[in-house]
Amino acid sequence: MSASVPVSSSVVVTRPRILAAAAGWIGTPYVHQASAKGAGCDCLGLVRGVWRDLHGEEPETPPPYTPDWNERSKNEPLLSAARRNLVEKKTRDIAAGDVVIFRVAANGPAKHCGIATSPNAFIHAYAGRAVVESWLGRWWRQRIAGVFEFPGIEE
Repeated sequence: MSASVPVSSSVVVTRPRILAAAAGWIGTPYVHQASAKGAGCDCLGLVRGVWRDLHGEEPETPPPYTPDWNERSKNEPLLSAARRNLVEKKTRDIAAGDVVIFRVAANGPAKHCGIATSPNAFIHAYAGRAVVESWLGRWWRQRIAGVFEFPGIEE
């Protein structure tokens, strides 16, 4: 499966480039719906910012959302957007530089995301914290809803 959005960028997209871009966001304060390195972002804002570092203009603008969005709905807007713009892969094949999407509540909607730094760690932002690198332990692994690559990665 490939991303449906044509990507034009003069930057060669490699996994080390993705990791460097994501690491540049560490310490950025959590700000709901923001995507400004050093000033504030949420988990989606982090992924959007890394996209801009890799590809320039974002493929689509997310609609406004509240912290408790999608709690009662069966829709999966985060997964749907990822499927439109990223390259889906099998969860067992998670690698450094992949976008990982989670269900915070085991049976709830997918509503958190981050960027894997290895098969065992990821960079993400969440309320009350700055952007951090966390262990991808059992609690997080049990909640993975999808794993995706940025388009155009050169191995």
